[in-house]
Amino acid sequence: MSSKKIIHGVTLLREKDVYFFREGNHTKLYDVFGSHVIEAEGHCGTLFSVWAPNAESVSVVGGFNDWNPASHPLAVRWDSSGIWEGFVPGVGNGELYKYHIVSKINGQVLDKGDPFAFWWETPPRSASCVWDLSGFEWSDDEWLKIRAEKNATKSPQSIYEVHIGSWRRVPDEGNRALSYHELAAMLTDYVVDMGFTHVEFLPVMEHPFYGSWGYQTLGYFAPSSRFGTPHEFMELVDSLHRAGIGVILDWVPSHFPTDAHGLSNFDGTCLYEHADPRKGFHPDWKSGIFNYGRTEIRSFLLSSARFWLDRYHADGLRVDAVASMLYLDYSRNDGEWLPNQYGGKENIEAVDFLRKMNEVLYADFKGIQTTAEESTAWPMVSRPAYLGGLGFGYKWNMGWMHDSLHYFGIDPVYRKYHQNELTFGMWYAYSENFTLPLSHDEVVHGKGSLYGRMPGDAWQKAANLRLLLGWQFGHPGKKLLFMGGEFGQESEWNHDESISWHELDTPSHSGIHHWIKDLAIYYKTHSELWEGDFEQWGFEWIDCGDTDASILSFVRRNRNGNTILCVGNFTPVPRIGYKIGVPSGGYWKEILNSDSERYGGGNWGNFGGIEAINWHIHGHYHALELTLPALAFLILEHSNADIDEQ
Repeated sequence: MSSKKIIHGVTLLREKDVYFFREGNHTKLYDVFGSHVIEAEGHCGTLFSVWAPNAESVSVVGGFNDWNPASHPLAVRWDSSGIWEGFVPGVGNGELYKYHIVSKINGQVLDKGDPFAFWWETPPRSASCVWDLSGFEWSDDEWLKIRAEKNATKSPQSIYEVHIGSWRRVPDEGNRALSYHELAAMLTDYVVDMGFTHVEFLPVMEHPFYGSWGYQTLGYFAPSSRFGTPHEFMELVDSLHRAGIGVILDWVPSHFPTDAHGLSNFDGTCLYEHADPRKGFHPDWKSGIFNYGRTEIRSFLLSSARFWLDRYHADGLRVDAVASMLYLDYSRNDGEWLPNQYGGKENIEAVDFLRKMNEVLYADFKGIQTTAEESTAWPMVSRPAYLGGLGFGYKWNMGWMHDSLHYFGIDPVYRKYHQNELTFGMWYAYSENFTLPLSHDEVVHGKGSLYGRMPGDAWQKAANLRLLLGWQFGHPGKKLLFMGGEFGQESEWNHDESISWHELDTPSHSGIHHWIKDLAIYYKTHSELWEGDFEQWGFEWIDCGDTDASILSFVRRNRNGNTILCVGNFTPVPRIGYKIGVPSGGYWKEILNSDSERYGGGNWGNFGGIEAINWHIHGHYHALELTLPALAFLILEHSNADIDEQ
């Protein structure tokens, strides 16, 4: 029996905390629930608070009391809130614990981790861990001052998507993943060198099954202990910020795993999940679905979203699987779902939650952005809630991604019949604030890598991938690329292995690497490619109708009227003397050419630039007679702006 006696009556919860929690509007529950190292009644120790309204009894068990449920029973609050509390002197940082719950329902006995724990044991172990988040000295003040500008819709965003466990491993040490501490130096240096503006991490929140990549989140307030302590994750974010790199975290409020120590059946009832499996169980992922209509769960999720921006200085959240939240019939057959009160398929409670979440986050944190992974045509995802939108800052453009990858997977001889797959996206390009994703989802489950999905021999695969990446960076919308895509990894992504850095030793892959680096650096410094992403004046087709040659040409503009010409030749047939109308006479400098030998190409091109001729074509009075290399993307700048069309 432990000598650490529990003290009741100590609390962090004020009456208004309980009121707002039960009302569904508390957004900082992490300050009052969970385990907190404090000093009370002359003792240093830990205060434990947990919500379990259908419990007959709750006690805290851990190494400090030999996991004896009789040692430290918690007391239920007097206010019928269902909150249990107790202060244990002498318990501090690093102590493992769980809640031992005896339910009023059939006397079920449950040992549960803390829903508000700041740290957990490394899976497959499943205890929560007391951790004091204070003490880290942030040094990212300069970044926070400029964050609003860096995250603005009229700023460049090229996002490098990273799975922490497989970005780089250490073969000499049992193939272990890098720690947060190691990544703070190595990943920061790499991202800066490559010219990316942001890093997006697949969920760092604690998850019992590593193979879920974090998308089966269980610890909604804890970075995974697989890679280090909470303070070491703070170090990683701080390092990226000091280097001028934004940090986006994937966050999963759409579902949660049903592991016995987690949120499912928490107090012997469906506390966090909806009780009816037609609304509370996800058929695709075999996981629980939050009860968005329950006010306490709304407070829990709002607090989790806010927590990562508050305590870890994240610059935004990318919300996973939003479509599965919006539709009651998502992935369900007739008879397997319940309509809303109006007979429709829209999940009104989830819609209300998402709007509230975005309102809270944008109000509380200057310069952050939220992004929705939403795969349907739900309107106004990235429009303010007060206008009837969902309130996100950005939406992943899944249509652009599907159409582009389908097109690029086609043998070039047939591409002339599918050019609309590339051009169709401009019909809806301004309906949302879009991010163009080439994400982890496109290189798993037998789909192959981006490089592997390209047709042709090895040379054509590399050329096609360079062309795809050029198409992405030229097209309106922010950019996202999953790790390994920047050098054309040949194999499909494997979360148990490092991405294939050794492929950089081969000229074709190092060429792709040079290409994406030069693209990202050029993109970041040229406002023509991003200032008008979501404005019609920022883009104009020159010619989108030459299907026989499979050539697309367009211009991008900034507010000053400066123009960049982008041309893609989507077949392996070089075109010599190909005329393209341009809005200005004078000299056009060839800035980037994916066929350069630096990138592993055949080094065809236009000798660094070309003078416009007087020729009426494509609605313009000047034209360029270009050499278009096979399977290549070209970017040209006009360098004689005083000779514009009248």
